[in-house]
Amino acid sequence: MEHKEKQIRLTAGEIAQLWSQYLNDSSSICVLTYFLEKAEDDEIKPIIEFALELSMSHIQKIASVLTEEKNVVPHGFSIKEDVDLTAPRLYSDSFVLNFINQMSKNGLTLYAAGVSTSVRQDITAYYKDCLTETMQLYEKSKDLLLSKGLFIRSPNLPNLEQVEYVKKQWFILDVFGEKRPLVAAEVDNLFANLQRNAFGAATLTGFSQVAQNKEVKKFFIKGLEIGNKHVTLFREKLEESKLPAPMSWDSEITNSTTKTFSDKLMMFFTTGLIGLSIGYYGTGIALSPRGDIAAMYNRLSLEVQLYSEDGANIMIKNEWLEQPPMAPDRDELVKKKNQS
Repeated sequence: MEHKEKQIRLTAGEIAQLWSQYLNDSSSICVLTYFLEKAEDDEIKPIIEFALELSMSHIQKIASVLTEEKNVVPHGFSIKEDVDLTAPRLYSDSFVLNFINQMSKNGLTLYAAGVSTSVRQDITAYYKDCLTETMQLYEKSKDLLLSKGLFIRSPNLPNLEQVEYVKKQWFILDVFGEKRPLVAAEVDNLFANLQRNAFGAATLTGFSQVAQNKEVKKFFIKGLEIGNKHVTLFREKLEESKLPAPMSWDSEITNSTTKTFSDKLMMFFTTGLIGLSIGYYGTGIALSPRGDIAAMYNRLSLEVQLYSEDGANIMIKNEWLEQPPMAPDRDELVKKKNQS
């Protein structure tokens, strides 16, 4: 990344995005290196390698920017400290391919936010490159999922025969126990959130098997229960409109209980998924005109927020949570000056 605007300091938004991405990519390097070590499918290996190359190039560029700005580079995660490459396989290759596909979709969301919050030309260009690269990763993983018959499509809906306007409150309210069929945006969000929760539950199943700290293991099991409950609720909403729902990923996890990832890494990854879930549920609220669905998302979002607080407390207790850049405490600075 070139720095032609050295005189312009990074904004809070730019620092926040770069700091967060460094942590995400350093954790991804650990996970992807392990996946590559255990991969058996010769078609999936190049996808893992490409994802790994992207993460490695990202942290190098971010570290360079932060260093030139005389900012601290996050400690993040390392293969030496946070993953045992000799541990047995924990997830199947098909799970790994879906993992990369799902993470690439999350990456597109985060990098788009990076573009929208960046001001400096070099930072904007960097996030545009990230978007282009991640789109390539998404397409590669999607195409391979399709060729293997593993891609899960959202339901098809009948074509509209004519343009119509809503004439009844029934469109947004539950009138005398009658609910209208789901609109396309509601179907899409319910299906996507069901899929994300099913995937997250499978991930936490593996994490709970290999976690070393009892409190961390309990946290993962609680997350697994929450994820499965949300899957059931989303499935019920789809089935009310006679729409199909994707199956679980339980069969893609091995019986390994050998320590594979550090508890710190797994907690970081899980709290990251929680944050994304809250954002996706907010989108679900905004795009769901039917009152009962919006209310459900509100309720589930609160449950996830409380679970997130539990995770933050565990990370703070174990000194696993790196403190991000923050605004200066002016009152504390004044106190120190008066005491000197």
